[in-house]
Amino acid sequence: MSSFVLCFQDIDKTKLKVVGGKGANLGELSKIEGIRIPDGFCVSTEAFKRIIAETSSINELLDRLSHLLVEDRDKIGELSGEIRSFIEGITIPQDINQEIASLLSRFDEKNAYAV
Repeated sequence: MSSFVLCFQDIDKTKLKVVGGKGANLGELSKIEGIRIPDGFCVSTEAFKRIIAETSSINELLDRLSHLLVEDRDKIGELSGEIRSFIEGITIPQDINQEIASLLSRFDEKNAYAV
């Protein structure tokens, strides 16, 4: 398994910086007998950093967002929409995409999954 995708069973609290709080908690829960955690995996923060580094123009949008005040709700909503559209349009590098697709292929397509 690479550093880009980790199965819940390979995650524990020591991987907090690698998968974030939700991922680390799911990993810990998956190790407790009697608690059923659905099969799943986390895409690492390293993958996120790499993807964002290759699309640095998002930093300008995030910088603009950080300068808005709470009272600027309309502008925040508009800019948040731009950021969402930008993120949805990002091309995931082929090696990361292949790892994710490989793990997803193990699951039944008819089931629903949380992200």
